[in-house]
Amino acid sequence: MDLTDFPDDATLRLDMRHALPETLRTLVAAMPADGWAAHPGFGGLTQFWLERHAAFREILTVIVADAGASVAGEMPADAFVPRLHRSASTLLGELHGHHSIEDAHYFPQLRQLEPSVAHGFDLLEADHRDLDARLHGFADQVNGVLQAAQSGALLPLQVEPFAETAREFEGLLDRHLVDEEEIVIPALLKLSAG
Repeated sequence: MDLTDFPDDATLRLDMRHALPETLRTLVAAMPADGWAAHPGFGGLTQFWLERHAAFREILTVIVADAGASVAGEMPADAFVPRLHRSASTLLGELHGHHSIEDAHYFPQLRQLEPSVAHGFDLLEADHRDLDARLHGFADQVNGVLQAAQSGALLPLQVEPFAETAREFEGLLDRHLVDEEEIVIPALLKLSAG
């Protein structure tokens, strides 16, 4: 998909948008998030999807908090580094797998089953490409921090650029996850209702 398919493509870029455009909010407008859990079709895949997203948010919140504590001198390198390694490895692997299965399996099927928001799945796939590029930069910065720690020279000033990258990525990922939930969850619930 090319975002030029949309009338105002610049505002739809992940780093520029603040919400889904109204044309892609038709399902969530009819089925707001506060009613999802009470829907008879909620559970199984819908619940799993939301739990995966919650786990991504939680891991990234820990990474951001730990990086901030390291920069502030509140968390020594010998505590920060193993936590960063574990959390970042989990986040990178899980996000990559999640996005791959969405792009290859779920989004194509949902696009056909719910054509009213087909462009929404195009938008989400474009987000995945953007996030993938950012994940590479994130991983490079994690590796830089880990290498500095291995040499025994990790200083809070070396962690500061990574802390900023992690905060920015947290905001972008949350924007994507919220938008994805507002497209995918109502579509799944609508389809489960038959």
